[in-house]
Order: sequence, then C-alpha cells, then structure tokens
Amino acid sequence: MMLRRLLTAAGLVAATLVPGPPATAATLPSGFVEQIVFTGLSQPTNVEFAPDGRIFVAQKYGVIKVYDSLTDPTPDTFADLSTQVYSAWDRGLLGMALAPNFPADPYVYVLYTYDAKPGGTAPTWGDACPNPPGETADGCVVTGRLSRLKAVGNQMSGPEQVLVTDWCQQYPSHSVGDLVFGADGALYASAGDGASFNWTDWGQDGNPVNPCGDPGGANPTPPTAEGGALRSQDVRTTGDPTGLNGSVIRIDPATGAGLPGNPYASSTDANARRISSYGLRNPFRLAVRPGTSEVWAGDVGWNTWEELDRLATPGSNFGWPCHEGNARQPGYDGANLNLCESLYTAGGVTAPYYAYNHASQVVPGETCPTGGSAVSGLAFYPGSGGAYPAEYRNALFFADYSRGCIWSMGAGADGLPDPTKIKTFAAGAANPVDLEIGPGGDLYYADLTGGTIRRLRYYPANRPPVPAFTATPSAGPAPLTVAFDAVGSTDPDPGDILGYQWDFDNNGTVDATGRTASYIYATAGPRTAKLTVTDSTGAAASTTTLISPGESPPVPVIDSPAGTLRWKVGDPVSFTGHATDAQDGTLPAARLRWQLVLQHCSSATDCHSHPLREFTGYGGSFTAPDHEYPSHLDLILTATDSAGLTGTRTVRLDPSTVDLTFTTAPAGLQLTVGSATGTGPFTRTVIVGSTQTVSAPTPQGSYAFGGWSDGGAQTHVLTAPATAATVTATFTPITSTLSVTGTATVAGTGRPLVGATVTLNPGGQTTTTSATGGYAFTGLTPGTYGVTVTRGLGRCVTPATASVIVDGPKVADLAVTARSDGYGYTCVDAALPYRAGSTALALTGDDKVAPVTLPFAFPYYGQTYTAATVDTNGVLSFGTAASAAANVDVPAASAPNAAIYPFWRDLGLDTSSQVLTSAGPGTFTVEWRNAYLYGYRSHRISFSVTLSANGDVEVDYQALDPRADEQGGGATVGIENETGTVGLRYSYAEPVLRDEISVLFRRP
Repeated sequence: MMLRRLLTAAGLVAATLVPGPPATAATLPSGFVEQIVFTGLSQPTNVEFAPDGRIFVAQKYGVIKVYDSLTDPTPDTFADLSTQVYSAWDRGLLGMALAPNFPADPYVYVLYTYDAKPGGTAPTWGDACPNPPGETADGCVVTGRLSRLKAVGNQMSGPEQVLVTDWCQQYPSHSVGDLVFGADGALYASAGDGASFNWTDWGQDGNPVNPCGDPGGANPTPPTAEGGALRSQDVRTTGDPTGLNGSVIRIDPATGAGLPGNPYASSTDANARRISSYGLRNPFRLAVRPGTSEVWAGDVGWNTWEELDRLATPGSNFGWPCHEGNARQPGYDGANLNLCESLYTAGGVTAPYYAYNHASQVVPGETCPTGGSAVSGLAFYPGSGGAYPAEYRNALFFADYSRGCIWSMGAGADGLPDPTKIKTFAAGAANPVDLEIGPGGDLYYADLTGGTIRRLRYYPANRPPVPAFTATPSAGPAPLTVAFDAVGSTDPDPGDILGYQWDFDNNGTVDATGRTASYIYATAGPRTAKLTVTDSTGAAASTTTLISPGESPPVPVIDSPAGTLRWKVGDPVSFTGHATDAQDGTLPAARLRWQLVLQHCSSATDCHSHPLREFTGYGGSFTAPDHEYPSHLDLILTATDSAGLTGTRTVRLDPSTVDLTFTTAPAGLQLTVGSATGTGPFTRTVIVGSTQTVSAPTPQGSYAFGGWSDGGAQTHVLTAPATAATVTATFTPITSTLSVTGTATVAGTGRPLVGATVTLNPGGQTTTTSATGGYAFTGLTPGTYGVTVTRGLGRCVTPATASVIVDGPKVADLAVTARSDGYGYTCVDAALPYRAGSTALALTGDDKVAPVTLPFAFPYYGQTYTAATVDTNGVLSFGTAASAAANVDVPAASAPNAAIYPFWRDLGLDTSSQVLTSAGPGTFTVEWRNAYLYGYRSHRISFSVTLSANGDVEVDYQALDPRADEQGGGATVGIENETGTVGLRYSYAEPVLRDEISVLFRRP
C-alpha cells in the first residue's frame, strides 16, 4: 500500500500553543499524556531536535520551519525548497537530518522528490500531473534528491549542495524516504521503488514505455524484464548502471560518495558503491539502535504485510518485489521473472525482523483498526536516562499512519527488541508520520494531516487535565452572545475534581468560572477565548479558540459535479463552485481552494486517505485515477474570507464498477490477480478502465498453463471493460519427462561445492554433489519442490534453497553463502578424507616450536611465505617463532599473528605423540598426531593443516572422542593476518568439532 496522507484543510493558522491538549487525545498507558507542542503547520513530515534547543520541522511541500525552543510560538522559515519539491500524492520533502555535531557542523540534510525527470531541471510538473501522462496511467516521471543546506542562524545560507540525484519514480508513491546518521558518522538515506501500486509492475507501462530507462528495452516483458518494482533488485543485475530505488544507501555526508566498508565498495559503479541494503518496497522511516551501528527500517508493504527490517549485515537483500513479509509475493512470483526466480533459487533473502499482516491486530484485543496499514515511524528509546518507566529502556517504538497507532516493542535479554513484548502505546494517534525521541526523553511525533507536532509525556505522579470546550456560535453579527461549555475536558487520573477558569478575551483576567459560561462580545473584531482547567492537585492546562464577532464564515457551494456522477479511470472530470460571505459578498477566485482526495477502503466504513491534487479558483478539472476497489473520491472546496474564517463543502464521487470473473479449464486451479491468488472461478469487482495484472501459475498438479481466452501471455495486464466479462485460463496435461538438475557453488566465487548434500522436498530424497558441484533428481511428479543444499555442520556455509516448478526438465543452480572475513577468505566445512603427515619432526614436550621449510611460496593475506613455525600448541605461524599456550579469539592484536590455528590451546607431545609433515603436488601437510590436552593425558586428538600453493588451507580432524574439550571446547580454530586485524574464526571455546570433519579456508 501507499503511505496514506490527507492534505490538511486550508483555514486560519492558529497561534502556537505550548503545550496544548489535542482535540481528541490518543489512548495511552497509565501515567502518560499527549500534548500538542506546535500547531499551524502544513503537512509536517519530519521533526529534528538540535542540541542548542532549536527544533526544525520539514513540511511536505518543501518549506522547513525552525523554532528557537519548545516555547517559541512563531517559527522562522529556515528554507523554502518548494520550487524544487514535487509534492503531489505521496511525494514531497519527506526526510531530514541534522549533522551529528550541529550547529558546530552547520548542515541540515534533506531528502525530497525532485520535480524533474532524470537529467532534467525543476520545476517540470509543478505539483500537477496532466493527462497524458496521468498520475496513475503512464505516470509523471520525477526523481529524488539528497542535499545539504548550510545554516547561519535560523536561515539557510548559500546555495543548496546537491549530494545525490537519482531514484527515478514513475508513479506517485514509494518515493524517497528518510535520513539518519549512523554511529560512525555515515549518512544513511532510504527510498522506494517508484513503481505502480495497482498492478504487478515490471516496467511495462509509460509513454514512452519504460520511461526510467530500466533494463529490458523499450517493451520489457517477463521473464527478462528488470523495471518497475524490480528496480529494488537492480544491484543484482549486470551490464547496466545501478539505480538506487528500493535501497538504503550509506554515504559520506560531505561528498555523497559511497563509503569504504560498503558491500559494493570495490564496484566501478558509483551508485553500487553507495548501496548498503536493498530489496525494499518503501522504506519510509529509518532509525539507529543506540550503542550499535545497526540501522532499522520501516518498510511499507503492498496489500498484505508491513515490515520492520534490521539492516545489521551490509548487502542484505530483503527480497521485494519477489517477497513480501516472510513469503513470496504472489503477483511477482506468478510472473516468472528471472530476477525473482533466480532469487528463489539462490536464497539469501533477509527476512523481516518483524512483520504484521494488514488483516491482523498487532496486539490481540487492542482498539487499533486493521485493514489499511502503513508503517510510518521508528524510534529507539535510550537504555539510560529519559523519564519513561524502565520497561521502555531500549524499546523500539513504531507507528502506523493508516491505523493511527503507535506500539512499543520491549527489549529482550540480548538488548534487541523482542516481538513477544509488543504493547499498544498510543491508540488513536493523530496521523503519525515521524517518531523522534526529543528533549526530556519524551517521544514526539509529526501529525501530517492535523499540522501539529505532538509530545507523549510521562508523569510519574499526577497528570495534568486535558482541556476542551465548545463556543457556540464562534462567529456572527455583533453584539455576539457566545455560550461556552467545557464538557469535553477530562483528567486522566481517576477521582480528580476539575475547576474551570474562563478568559474570554485572553487578557490575563479570569472572567468566569464553572464548566459552562456565557459572554457577550459587544463590538466587532477577532478575540481569543481561553479556558484553563485545574485538577484537585493544582495541575493546570489551557486551550484557546478564535471568536469572530462581526464576522460570519463564508458559505461555499460546489456547483458541479453532483454526487451522482460515476467516473471511470481516465475520465476528465470538470468542477465548478463559488462562495458567498455576509461581509465580503461573493468571494474572489483566489479565496477558493479545492482538494482532491482518494479514499481507499478495506470495508464500507474503514477508509484511509490519499491526497491527489490541489487547485485554486472557481473551478478546474482532473483525470480520474486508476486505483483498486473499493475506493472513491472526495472533492473538497474550502472558502476563506478576509477575516480568515473558513467554510468547507465536500462531494463524494463514486466510481463505475464492473465484475470480472476468472475461471480455469479444468476448474479448481489457481490464478493470481493483482497481489492475491485465488481458486477459479472467482469474481472481483473493479473500477471500469482500471488495470489488472493476471497470472496463471504453472504447473498445478499434472497440468501446465496452455493459454488465456483473451490471448494474453501467462502473465499480462488487462484493462477492465465497461460490462461484466469472464476470462479463462486453459491448462493442459503434463506428459514430458520431469527432473531437476543443477550445480551447487559458493556465491561470489563460482567455486563448485563438492561433497555437499542436496535434499528434495517433499519426499526427502537426497544426493551428494559431484566434483563439479553437480546433482540430479529424476522421475519426479509435477509440482512445486524445494531443493536445499547443505554442507558440513553449517558453521561456514548457510544452506541455500530454491523453489522449482516442475512441469518438465528443470534446472536449479544453488549458490550457498560462505562466511568470510574482511580480506575475503571464506570457509567451508565438510567430511573429507583425513590428510596425514609422513616425516616426523624433532618436536616433543610442552610449549615447544620447530621451523619447517615450505616446498613452495605460500600466499597468505597479501604476503608470501617460504617458511613456517610449528608450535606444539596447535599453531602453524608465519610470524613469531615463540610458543603460545594461552589461546584467544581471532582476530586479536596479541601474538601470534600471521598464523593458522587448527586446534590452538595448551597441548603436549609425549613419546606416544608426533608432529609429521608431508609434501604432495602443490600441497604441504603438518599433522599433530595423538597430542594430549595439557593436564589430561588420556584426552588425545589428531589433526592436520594442509597448505595449497594457491593459498587455500585445509584443516582435518581424527580420533576425537565425544568429550567437549576434544571437540574444541577450549580451543581456537581459525586463521589470521599478520597484524591481527583481520581473521576468520571457525570456533572459539565451542565443542563443535567432529571426527573426520574438514574445514577449508579458501583464499579469495
């Protein structure tokens, strides 16, 4: 789904209240109160707190406000980027961050939708999108921009410094996202895929087709297409420039360049060097877990799942669009796209840390609604300090804009957020789109549609009351008699008795007391009426409203269209209106503001809002958008008179719909329409003229796809006709030979994975890979199978699994991920023949060493060695000649370094023990035979190290009894460079070694 936003209604900009009560407060845990800190903002999207007390607020249309403090009622305009910012639909200025040591480092960083096509100059569209191309038809193509702005005082000084311009976006959602600084000073930025939210988008639409220039040519088609949502997988493609869509980048905040340590830092492509993680749909919000280098993302899903993703491992692929949540995405899976099919085969997708289904409650029994969902804020509470109770230390707060709720995920014993400790923190929150921990350790959030910044404050004892009142009427001819009623005021503490004080002209004098009051405003002119509510402990809070004696609000009228209008996708819709005012007469066109809002509904009563466009004047026109059903349009007219009073009228415009029936021959097979799969026949109600992606998964049982009744490909897009229609997918019986063959390799190296176990499920058949990594299963029945390759104990190699649709001979190559170190050495463990020595060294006793000459120059961590030192304590060193009995973890700066540790611990050699060497073609072996563990002469083991001329290292074990100490419980197994800064540990003080096991350390 898109991130849902509703444009705030035009009207009087009220004075800022610090702090003030919300008109409708969120439901919070005991002891917490919601307070409005700032009001009068226009669609605030991001709030940032500076160390010097200032508060920066980004607004969606491109203007940044700055407050001197939480008590500052009148903000300054820090920067106006509205000319560059494209703010239609879900686009706009969405991300902002302050330099970590601001204001000493005086930069404000911004991330926004840039109003220009790739290579173009803003403004191109000016927040509108004509038809053609149409917002949801062919799309108004724009880009994303990341810049930094220099702050001098409260104003931007000098030109905008553009760091990155990229992120081509064809459709009006999944735009840019968020900015955060990591603990290392790196700047992280997120952005979405820029693809359609209506259909399975592989780049097949546009005028011209494929306007972002994605790989696949002028008419991309499955299985080779790489556009649309597949931009999120672009770093996996070769032969074309890398785009940044659907990724989180890690850059130098001064230059915008990718940083060393990024997973593709050695790439020749500048964008690839920037990417830290990818495979995301709309990573709208980011947060850094305190005390770590971990970045977390809230990724807005399509129609089924919302994700909280932990970006702990550089290069993580979160799978979109091939995966959504913890499962394959049916629409993209059904399209049989190479980028998805190869990902299903290779595996390696990072699962979300936590995902919740749109149809399910996050916390069972809570009052938060289900249906529409959009994760819209993340913030970690600090582990120390802060006013919140101890249960919130290190907790992750996350928000959902559509559900209007904020949750806390408490920390587990390991300090990580624990999904079993989720609690509803704020039910009924006001449109949260950004969460921040601010002054005093309070949680703040930006209320997009209400134009406020809100604070959730904890009071360990008494909480202040929440004042609210009505003033009837609030405007009219003078003298004006106004009845005031504070019946809506409440107190969160049971048993508190409230007192009321009224100041009808806000001059500091109490004019009346009691819950109700009346006052006559004798003369014309705006007044501010103030109510102060005090509880029985003396805690007080105030709120105000504007009274306008001598003025009457304007009366707007929507002349056309009428609410009976029924629209189809692509229809031009004209509208006209006017407004009259008792004082001003007929209002001029400039005082009429129109808003077009799409209401997307999961039921008749549960809808969320998408702002589409704004207009000024007596009328205008728009093109009816493409969207899934149920949905409708609200056309809103707001008139503002010379006194600032407003009146609003709304007309609801429902679409023309049609029923489409999808069947299969034979009946009862599966079809995918849009993002969901069903059993044919089934019927979907859609908007006339809307686009629908349909796919026929194959095989199903003993049937393979044959063809569609409309002549379309297995996966294709159809346009809903004006009358009901039936579309049928025909399947044919499968008669061909069924098999699965493939090759298992180590990802990133191309090396065959020899002697690995391959398992086919269902059925549990197994086979072993050959010397070339090959495997085969034959004589299968039709169906979908999982093929999994494993090697050894799994400490070095992560098993790889591929899903294969078997309706004939199929090939599924598998690439396992091997653990590696910073230099590039990888490890693989497996059962291989034990390599023994044959020539004894004159080495015996305890803590003794002996030199050996190598039969070839051995390359190791960028150095070359022709000699080594053998230590009785299970170390083969190329550096120090001293014995080392006290083993440590690797890598470590302490000696020995430039070493191989097959079984490093305090060992001894007696008359029953030997160290032997042997040389073969391109190999050299050192064996410790029947060595004893110091202090335990009956605990004996044999192990060897074999060096290959290509730099590979093999470690073998033999005669390990089932004792923890013999199985490595007190030993170090691994390799290390000459400075002790880089190394690859297989195990440290872990009883994981087994008899006849081998560990291969392979040089890059």
